[in-house]
Amino acid sequence: MPFRAVLDANVLYPFSLRDTLLRLAEPEPAPAPAPLYIPLWSERILEEMVRNLVEDRRVDQERADRLASLMRSAFDDALVGEEAIAALEDSMTNDPGDRHVLAAAVAGGAEAIITFDLGHFRPEACEPFGVEATHPDDFLLALYELAPDRVVAELRRQADDLTNPPWSYADLIGALGRAGVAKFANVLRDAAD
Repeated sequence: MPFRAVLDANVLYPFSLRDTLLRLAEPEPAPAPAPLYIPLWSERILEEMVRNLVEDRRVDQERADRLASLMRSAFDDALVGEEAIAALEDSMTNDPGDRHVLAAAVAGGAEAIITFDLGHFRPEACEPFGVEATHPDDFLLALYELAPDRVVAELRRQADDLTNPPWSYADLIGALGRAGVAKFANVLRDAAD
């Protein structure tokens, strides 16, 4: 069974990274129906994503809200309940602003939190719950090592789907590098050469 990972709001801001992470969580058509991993989030994570997309990326509120709604419906099992999070949040010892994220991971049975803010999830706060904070670069590299052909095929589909304006596979790799997953982008670039 695929493992479960909470996607922190900061990995959901960059369009190309969010799209890649979500596409790799979609089930493949038969005979390989299992997704590479199961994504999890909370309402607070989605609210933070929306708020930051509007404030930092200059996406209008309606579009950001629509994105969150589409994510909820596309991954209807991804949402960890707020009551379960609230029951655990006060016992978390990581960064106070991100205790709800670790609580979501514990409540959702996640093995990892995918985040750029590794310092907010120190091992001593996460390990007692069997959770590991993982940089998205390392996470994507692990998925690539697990199923390189599938990852490349999905990223090629992702590039093909970007039509306004059109993106090439190389454009997508460049965007991922700029989005903070440079090691993953370099591996993809090297494999394409």
